[in-house]
Amino acid sequence: MDSKRELTSVDIAAFAGEFAAYEGARLDKAYLYDDGLVRLKLRHYDRGRVELLLDTGETKHVRVATPERVPPAPERPPNFAMMLRNRMEGAELVGIEQFEFDRIVQIHFERDDARTTIVAELFGDGNIAVLDGNGEVVDCLDTVRLKSRTVAPGSVYEFPDARFNPLAVDIDGFVARMAQSDTDVVRTLATQLNFGGLWAEELCTRAGVEKTLDIDEADREEYERIYEVVQDMSARLGRGDLDANVYFEDDDQSHAVDVTPVPLEEHAHLARDSYDQFTDALDAYFATLGDEDDDVPADSTPQRPDFEAEIEKKRRIIEQQEGAIENFDRQADAEREKAEALYAHYDLADDVLSTVRQARQEGTPWDDIEARFEEGKERGIEAAEAVNSLDGSEGTVSLTVGGHDVTLRVSDGVEKNADRIYQEAKRIEEKKEGAQAAIENTREELEEIQKRREEYDADDTDDEPAQEREDVDWLDRPSIPLRSSEKWYESYRWFHTSDGFLVIGGRNADQNEDLVKKYLSRGDRFFHTQAHGGPATILKATGPSESYDEDIEIPDRSKEEAAQFAASYSSIWKEGKFGADVYMVGDDQVSKTPESGEYLEKGGFAIRGDRTYFDDTPVGVAVGITCEPETRVIGGPPAAITERAETSIAVEPGKYAQNDIAKRLYREFKGRFDDETFVRKIASPDLIQEFLPPGQSSMVDSE
Repeated sequence: MDSKRELTSVDIAAFAGEFAAYEGARLDKAYLYDDGLVRLKLRHYDRGRVELLLDTGETKHVRVATPERVPPAPERPPNFAMMLRNRMEGAELVGIEQFEFDRIVQIHFERDDARTTIVAELFGDGNIAVLDGNGEVVDCLDTVRLKSRTVAPGSVYEFPDARFNPLAVDIDGFVARMAQSDTDVVRTLATQLNFGGLWAEELCTRAGVEKTLDIDEADREEYERIYEVVQDMSARLGRGDLDANVYFEDDDQSHAVDVTPVPLEEHAHLARDSYDQFTDALDAYFATLGDEDDDVPADSTPQRPDFEAEIEKKRRIIEQQEGAIENFDRQADAEREKAEALYAHYDLADDVLSTVRQARQEGTPWDDIEARFEEGKERGIEAAEAVNSLDGSEGTVSLTVGGHDVTLRVSDGVEKNADRIYQEAKRIEEKKEGAQAAIENTREELEEIQKRREEYDADDTDDEPAQEREDVDWLDRPSIPLRSSEKWYESYRWFHTSDGFLVIGGRNADQNEDLVKKYLSRGDRFFHTQAHGGPATILKATGPSESYDEDIEIPDRSKEEAAQFAASYSSIWKEGKFGADVYMVGDDQVSKTPESGEYLEKGGFAIRGDRTYFDDTPVGVAVGITCEPETRVIGGPPAAITERAETSIAVEPGKYAQNDIAKRLYREFKGRFDDETFVRKIASPDLIQEFLPPGQSSMVDSE
């Protein structure tokens, strides 16, 4: 029997009801760990130290942990954790609730200067969003941009479409929902009423209703018996009348398989431990589950774990800082566009402001003024149609001008309102400058760590002749030892060609500059797409500590793979195109000195002399996992990756955002290996995403 790894909707309802007793606690500190674990350290007047863990990773759950079961604090908190601390330290826990009957927990905090809600999505890929008092996303672990909903900093948080809540419906609504189904009773309870398989079977057992009874054959009496069981359970959860249990598959209680807020008749055959509090049972269960996951052979410890952990932290920080900078750009542009739209519709805005000011001078209440604008809309008056709402408490009016919603202070004229909006754009840009300085510092710290690693690269297995190895089917191995070491080039895009040559490319303009300045050496080849917007790509003829040998011949196959790499990670992919022209030049043809009268932007280079063209080079990327000589994710042109990887997946320009396709590949890889913990440890969605082109992608084939 497999262990439960995610909370059910019933579990979350029980936890929310029980955790309400912790209201009044104040936040001391917040932490973010790898794999989507957020820890909130609170202090309660009566209960003392309270450790609340929100896990959106492999085991999606929320629990109150005892101090000995709390993971050690990360060495340096990432931006998300710092944001929580700055915004919420000292804030009071004022409420917790489940959204409808979904696997979503909302935790509310209040401080004198702000109200904050933490939303933990414990379904699908998992996510945590931090909302301000207006429901706008301050930050989130993962950005979501779907047709149905958006979860992104600066946007109003959108819940998933509300699921049917069987705990809040009357008997007629319950019967109607059941009758809509075209399957049997247990499947209807599991899917249409959102109980899931186990609880659906439990309800049928308690109600004495045959599980496989077809809906067409069920009558109201049977529905009423099930409904009565549901109502009893709902009342019990609501008043905190719980009898929590952890269930075990074996009598010696070495393998926990489930944790429930009340005893289940469906689990009557299993050994169990009972707990007075469901929070205690959750802590015992998921802590044990974590111990089982970590039970790996002694020789599977990664080499140099301290370096790898530091580098991973720096990369995550850089990614978050880059995201913040992009967000500042969007916010500043949006504010400027509002101000420009206001000037473009100057007369309309002035008419609205003048109308409101005059009405207020005459003593007209705000509600009456808003009613007059509503009447004006019905008569087709343009200025009235532009008004969205008035706020008397703030003295403001909200308009839609030029497709932008702007909030204006009635006491100020159009010019003053526009100037205030311009000043807001300037303030956001100043925040961006601070973030840019911070990211430069982080990059320097990352480079320093990587340099410290270079001394361990003397025995670089990639440069040694391949040795005979035992033919091992790693996909079927129940446990795979981890073997890895950090290479100097891993902060860039990279792959090794089919002939063993290293190819590196920049991820942005800064890295393009860095690559050419530091690593373009004698004998190397430089590649770039003919179209604007692509990585500076270098096919290395030698390693960083090797001297160039005139006899080194780079095969055409390696050049073609480098050209495909340059095309695939360029703007061509983002535009959804499947081919591009790529040129190649020697190291001495690349310069940062422009021709007279010309200007080179950051990340751009002057190319002099003849070029070798690879016309209509097809784009194509594969992501793979290697098990020997090292365990790692690799990615690049399919021909080079498939022969080196134990298993690989090819992608092409498609419909899924980079973050989403990375998670799809992660789930596919997990299904291929018997050792699922191996994939989780060396091929997380974040690591896979590093090898994916910018833009949207789809899986096309696999090996």
